[in-house]
Amino acid sequence: MKQTIIHNAIVINEGQRFRGGVIIEGEFIAKIFRGDLPESQMEHAELIDAEERWLIPGAIDDQVHFREPGLTHKGEIATESMAALAGGVTSYMEMPNTNPQSTTQEELEKKYARAAEVSAVNYSFYMGATNNNLDEVLKTDPRKICGIKVFMGSSTGNMLVDDQETLGEIFKNAPTLVATHCEDEAIIKRNIEIYRAKYGEVVPISRHPKIRSAEACFKSSSKAVELASKYDTRLHVLHISTADEMVLFQPGPVKDKKITAEVCVHHLWFEEKDYAAYGTRIKWNPAVKSADDRKALWEALLDDRIDVIATDHAPHTLDEKSHSYFKAPSGGPLVQHSVTAMFEFVLQGKLTAEKVVEKMCHAPADLFRIDRRGYIREGYYADLVLLNPNKSWVVCPENIIYKCGWSPFEGTTFNTQVSKTFINGQLAYDRGHIEPSVRGKRLEFNY
Repeated sequence: MKQTIIHNAIVINEGQRFRGGVIIEGEFIAKIFRGDLPESQMEHAELIDAEERWLIPGAIDDQVHFREPGLTHKGEIATESMAALAGGVTSYMEMPNTNPQSTTQEELEKKYARAAEVSAVNYSFYMGATNNNLDEVLKTDPRKICGIKVFMGSSTGNMLVDDQETLGEIFKNAPTLVATHCEDEAIIKRNIEIYRAKYGEVVPISRHPKIRSAEACFKSSSKAVELASKYDTRLHVLHISTADEMVLFQPGPVKDKKITAEVCVHHLWFEEKDYAAYGTRIKWNPAVKSADDRKALWEALLDDRIDVIATDHAPHTLDEKSHSYFKAPSGGPLVQHSVTAMFEFVLQGKLTAEKVVEKMCHAPADLFRIDRRGYIREGYYADLVLLNPNKSWVVCPENIIYKCGWSPFEGTTFNTQVSKTFINGQLAYDRGHIEPSVRGKRLEFNY
């Protein structure tokens, strides 16, 4: 069996850091060691000198849109998973609002088959709920599928579930975790009417957080929490964006919770004033909101009311994003830059490297009960990332891998760079080179 040794690394894992490394045998971590490895163990192995770079578990992104099938002019499983690989994201969970939508078990399995052919990193796909597919939703196998996605507010693809009886049945009978997009549709429609009456079709992008308002978010999120509390459902509220919603969540270890929350990189990075510079490039649903909202998200992240950091990676072409407010789609590409963006905050002193690893690696693994991933542990899959914490680089079109070819971070200087990414023990990304033969595996879940 092939043996690879990563040595002379600064290992950051489970709240600790130490100089040492790992021995990889086949797909798995066979040994973790501190200090120097005896030369006798190096004789027949491939040696990788980490040169004191940081060794972390691969990040797990619990919310991406890779646009395949049906929307492949924006992105594909192949292209976006390569972007994830280059960004240190070794596993992803992809959303059902493609064309056709993943609202039957048959369509869902087609995505898994395609990912087995082309995905550069590990993968899972959500089963999508609608107002009339409850029978299909309840067939979901929790050992093989990450969760059930419920749009409690409409977004790209319009899979809104607004039938109260159906919502109740989903929350009552869900065989696995329920992940929700929470924005109240009635409030949003009311706000659209107000701003359309004022501006016509040329509503300024700065009004986006007023249309998809904090009120709309809180009303929907509180409804989801109410249903989950009533039926004892495992609920994960995606892309929280407001200060008001923070009262809905409790601090503590994710493994002890049934109701959890996710924050996205863009809600931690941008705030309302940034619409002036970025325009529709930072149009997301839920919207980037005020400086006070951003501050509250940071506070909740640090005190563990927010459990996971993800991206909601959702590529559109620049031509699509250049349209006027109502026609420009919401979403943007982020998965290649999420880890480096969060480590930029580490360098700024906003949080520790250990906290980033907790929120992007350990917590998603615990929350979704992923089998043997998200940690550097003996017997776990060797999904590993080497980071250079002293490497400045600028995001530009020449180093963007997304099929859409742009990033809201274009022109940004990051001071941490992904050097190498290992997928199931294989070196899949090495300083700009992607190994095209490497394929990820389907995630499995411990139920």
